[in-house]
Amino acid sequence: NIKWGDSFHDDMHKDLKVDFILANPPFNDSDWRGELLKDDVRWKFGTPPKGNANFAWVQHFIHHLSPTGTAGFVLANGSMSSNTSNEGEIRKNIIENDFVDCMVALPSQLFYNTMIPACLWFVTRDKKDNKFKDRRGHLLFIDARNMGKMIDRRHKELTDEDVKKISGVYHAWRGEGGKYEDIKGFCKSASLDEIRKHEHILTPGRYVGAEDIEEDDEAFEEKMKK
Repeated sequence: NIKWGDSFHDDMHKDLKVDFILANPPFNDSDWRGELLKDDVRWKFGTPPKGNANFAWVQHFIHHLSPTGTAGFVLANGSMSSNTSNEGEIRKNIIENDFVDCMVALPSQLFYNTMIPACLWFVTRDKKDNKFKDRRGHLLFIDARNMGKMIDRRHKELTDEDVKKISGVYHAWRGEGGKYEDIKGFCKSASLDEIRKHEHILTPGRYVGAEDIEEDDEAFEEKMKK
């Protein structure tokens, strides 16, 4: 049921409620004519700023989810921490309604059409979902910024092993098999109280901490020679 249209101003699927959404919307779109949609039914968590469509996209996706639906989408890193033009309040309201399930910080240089650092958002309308573990009041943070390998001078790519590691941690945390454990520098299951202490900022690096670095016994002089 594919239709050509304007997702915001002429939504071709107004009444559609779906179980899954996968999307890569335009980052930081400043020309989305948000001033024409001030009282739109989709803005349940706050009116998105007319100069940036990021939180219009987030609310658009949530609006179209079924009662047990899940959405995964890519956004610019600024969406995790911006407090300008009501964005921080919208993010806070979405978090306090317990819709955010997982945040993943991505490596830089993954995209061919932009150098803007990006992240993955996973939102769900039902963290109590009987298919998985009851995750109400908690959110998984994954910091994958140091993953991937360079495939040319300008671009990086996540390996199959990287993707398996990231998805495996999320599936284990969600209760789909395997044992989940926080890994310092990589993943952390945080409570809503912890997120409130960070003023509802969703940057994974704030929660996962720094990776422990093992020191070897090599003499200082040898290191300096190298």
